[in-house]
Amino acid sequence: MWQDVVIAIANILFGYSLVYQVRKGFKEKKGFLSIQASLLTTIGLYAVAICFFTLNLYYSGLISLTNLLV
Repeated sequence: MWQDVVIAIANILFGYSLVYQVRKGFKEKKGFLSIQASLLTTIGLYAVAICFFTLNLYYSGLISLTNLLV
């Protein structure tokens, strides 16, 4: 059950980092990625991958980890 909470929090972080990055891009008129958005996305993807592995969803966990490389 803790996996559901972690995945929900990670999705909230994904949404926040996306909104933050879009607002920053419109303000600065540049397309650079911020460290904050990148760090939140990285932490969220690792957390989701761990949750998938603990739920025996190995394919989904592997895909979540490969999203970090892309």
